[in-house]
Amino acid sequence: MNKQEFIEAVVKTGQYETKAEATIAYDAVVGALTGRLSKGTAKDRVIRLPELGTFQQKTRKARTGRNPQTGKAIKIPAKKVVTFKSGKSLATSL
Repeated sequence: MNKQEFIEAVVKTGQYETKAEATIAYDAVVGALTGRLSKGTAKDRVIRLPELGTFQQKTRKARTGRNPQTGKAIKIPAKKVVTFKSGKSLATSL
């Protein structure tokens, strides 16, 4: 499902009358998630949404990898990533 399909599905629920309203709501949710996860403190880097799951910012350590074409060792720098763990309701519905 892409963004447009998601917005159309939200409009079909009857909560929003137009795609424009649903798009504004979608953008607000994405902005809130992004803003919260990008904050500096550990408490701000976790978002728990009941029924859906938990989004969390983590830091991957720097490591050594291999170039698949040459086999040469390369250094992969540390970076921040977002992880998602599904909630119980979502997991059981699958």
